Amino acid sequence: MNRFLLAALLLLAVPWAVAAEAPPTEAGRTPAGAAFEVKIQAPDDIKDLLTRHLELQRYRELTDLSDDELARLLRQAEEDARRLVGTLGYFSPVIVMAHQPAEGGPPVVTITVTPGEATRITQVTIEFTGAIAADPLTAGQREQIQANWSLPAGNRFTQNAWDAAKQQALRQLTSLRFPTGRISASLADIDPEIGQAHLHITLDSGPLYRLGELEMAGLQRYDRALVQNLARITPGSTYSQAELVAAQQRLTDSGYFDSAFVTLDTQADPAAAPVQLKLREARLQKLVLGIGASTDNGPRLSAEHTHYQVPGIGWRAVSKLQLQRDDRSIGSELTSPPDPSNWRWAVSGLLQNQLLGTRDVTSQQLRGGRKQSHERTDRNLYVQYDRAESVDTDAAQPVTAQSLSANYAFAVRNYDSLPFPSSGWGWGAELGGGTTLGSERQAYTRLLTRWQGFLRFDRSDGTRAGAGRLALRAAAGAVIAKDSASRLPSTQLFLAGGDNSVRGYGFNDIGVTLADGSTTAGRYLSTGSVEWQRPIRINGRLSNWESTVFVDAGAVANKPAELDARVGVGVGARWNSPVGPLQIDLAYGVDARRFRLHMNLGFTF
Repeated sequence: MNRFLLAALLLLAVPWAVAAEAPPTEAGRTPAGAAFEVKIQAPDDIKDLLTRHLELQRYRELTDLSDDELARLLRQAEEDARRLVGTLGYFSPVIVMAHQPAEGGPPVVTITVTPGEATRITQVTIEFTGAIAADPLTAGQREQIQANWSLPAGNRFTQNAWDAAKQQALRQLTSLRFPTGRISASLADIDPEIGQAHLHITLDSGPLYRLGELEMAGLQRYDRALVQNLARITPGSTYSQAELVAAQQRLTDSGYFDSAFVTLDTQADPAAAPVQLKLREARLQKLVLGIGASTDNGPRLSAEHTHYQVPGIGWRAVSKLQLQRDDRSIGSELTSPPDPSNWRWAVSGLLQNQLLGTRDVTSQQLRGGRKQSHERTDRNLYVQYDRAESVDTDAAQPVTAQSLSANYAFAVRNYDSLPFPSSGWGWGAELGGGTTLGSERQAYTRLLTRWQGFLRFDRSDGTRAGAGRLALRAAAGAVIAKDSASRLPSTQLFLAGGDNSVRGYGFNDIGVTLADGSTTAGRYLSTGSVEWQRPIRINGRLSNWESTVFVDAGAVANKPAELDARVGVGVGARWNSPVGPLQIDLAYGVDARRFRLHMNLGFTF
């Protein structure tokens, strides 16, 4: 048979085969009252394909078939099976049809398929036409499309793999610079006698597109500058589908809009194609009421009010009231709209009453500065005033301390996916310097750094699905000041213990133990955790649950030499719930000599 004709028949076979899909009966089961039964003897992949798509399956329930009609159907079934098997790369199969009557049941049609040698790809040719072929700046994109071709020489030819490879190449073409690209020609040249296939595809890129001005629809309350600064689309830059998707995500994540759709007008001049934004503004104000609980702080009630455009200044105001067993707070933050670099001015105030160690602390905090947030990084520059009034649980005289400091904080996230990371790392740090206030002023420096990483191990067969991983966590902090600087606000010092610190101990239970047995915050902090996480299989299949074993350690002191680690060990479970990762741990505090249950929902860094 002519090789080109055979390839053409193959390409026509797939849509015909899909259209001929059998009724939704369970594979291999004969319907009640069937005219005949079909049994297929073949390798599993071929058996599954024929069971699902063989045209003969549609006629099993026609009880009025004559012998001549059935014979005609069997002849057609052989050709049908040959075409279907060809889509898996077997172009010279041996197919034997047998029709046998059965006592006490319908006749049995047995189809035996010996596929023979699979057709292998010996050559792949990818050609380019249009602007991508002539522009030297697009050489990298051409090389990437060719390097990422998913059906290289040596692989077995199948129709599904051939279709998928073409679509992947087209997606790579149209996702960058060339949104109107297309496949102008494709050919799978099959030689069934020697089992070889030569693949050829021509990609026509069309013109190179550059972004033009933003065309906005749906704006009523906000101005164009806000949208431009959130979208961060630069007119004149080359088209990138990823950049438009990221702009759309930033607009919807900002809170200003309920929905945002960002598209390119490909009918316009490619040299400056307008970017069309269809927006739907969110309500001007929002109130969120919350109820929850944690093993750190018990039941929790909260109310959060957001005003997206405060009259007179146009800033966003977020005010929150939170009530917990050992932590009650009320605060508000005013944030300006972002500038083109996504920096925002922010001022905030917080009133809080909390139990820090064994001391009841009432604190006030005022902060003002600038902050910047991106998908993987956060930065914050601010000046902060702290005032803390602490009372020991066994004393009546409060101790008041105040400070004024300048601070810089940042965080870097490099995880594979959020909020369910399985590999990667995150690192954050805070650096501040200031002075205590009052009759005796003392300078101090405050440092805090934290790191979290996930190290995934491949399975013995080289796959990653279901593989275990190590979750590692570490933090260190220091407040450097003279020993005489005793009036440091406790909110500037450190405590450890709890769900995301040292499990096996209560929230903020690890601190400096004073002579009277009370616990207070200290100047130095060190914590670490090693956890082994492994997916749980249910009935042989991976589930959304994981088992864990862990060791935590942490210490707080007023001098580095006095750091004495408290250790917690335990086991737990993780569940990838629809609202985020749920952590359930049973830990034993080695020094506390007691078990403690820990539960936590969500992932933040």
